[in-house]
Amino acid sequence: MEMESRKEGEQLPRTRLHRSGLEISQISFGCSSIGNLYQEISEEAAHEVLQAAWDAGIRYFDVSPFYGFGLAEQRLGRFLAGKKGEDYVVSTKAGRSLIPVDPADVPKSSFVNPLPYAPGFDYSYDGLMRSFEATKQRMPDNSVDILYIHDIGERIHGPEENAKHVKLFLDGGLRAVEEIKKYEGLKSVGLGVNEVEICIDLAERADLDLFLLAGRYTLLDRRAEPKLLPMCQERNMQLVIGGVYNSGILATGAKNDAHFDYKPAPDEVVARVKGIEAVCNKYDVPIASASLQFPRNHPAVASVLIGTGKVSSLQRSLRGLEDAVPPALWQECDAIARADGGIQLGK
Repeated sequence: MEMESRKEGEQLPRTRLHRSGLEISQISFGCSSIGNLYQEISEEAAHEVLQAAWDAGIRYFDVSPFYGFGLAEQRLGRFLAGKKGEDYVVSTKAGRSLIPVDPADVPKSSFVNPLPYAPGFDYSYDGLMRSFEATKQRMPDNSVDILYIHDIGERIHGPEENAKHVKLFLDGGLRAVEEIKKYEGLKSVGLGVNEVEICIDLAERADLDLFLLAGRYTLLDRRAEPKLLPMCQERNMQLVIGGVYNSGILATGAKNDAHFDYKPAPDEVVARVKGIEAVCNKYDVPIASASLQFPRNHPAVASVLIGTGKVSSLQRSLRGLEDAVPPALWQECDAIARADGGIQLGK
């Protein structure tokens, strides 16, 4: 799908969320990098990349207390404070708790020089309430439109521990979300996760509007296709898709040091990406451009996240949205991704 032509300063096209009527831009900005994910960036650089996203017409920003242990929320809040009266949408997350600690005791993580907290998990009524109140303190001039329950699922916690977290959420956390929705102007509620199974499970047990799903509906990884995508269409739920490059291999291609799912890519994944890359080369379409455009082809996908701390990277991705992709490319890539029933990626 090509990017629609847009005049400078004009907003990107939006999608209306079926259950709430909220409209979000079809391309959104993910704020993990402005929380110093993998490398530290300055306040000025964080502001510049947010401004570049804004200037490109993006009006949906996704953040989390976990990103930089509150740093990304602070930075986004400061940026949006200068946009009062403008029409934009913010989503944040809850479920990952932040416990104040001495700066010397901040645990090592993927975030460089985060704020002085130790992260944990708390999906209870009190835990979600405390998380949302802390978000409001970090973003005092901004309302939150969408709240995602963050990183619940067996992928993170394992079966036994996750069962406890799910019980806490269903027994109390869900009530907290409903109260926040009632009294704080929250419009949509969902999950922000990296696994399909928990989306299907909790959609059967709770009233959810949408899912922010990272890395599970991509040009390579189709784990959302068999059950989750049809369920969303049947139940009027939608998806925001992140992780379209599967930790880098769909941006760089099948290089020796390519990463998939946050780890060095296994041989079977590299082989499959080589096939996809060959198809993209055949039609003279960069694999990164095809990867970013791919999720937009499905009607259940409301938005695709771009997450970066660099203006040049953001602009490169946006240019990739303008590349024309012939239907035959999608068909040939589908055949590779689904061959032999699809690789059980990450298993």
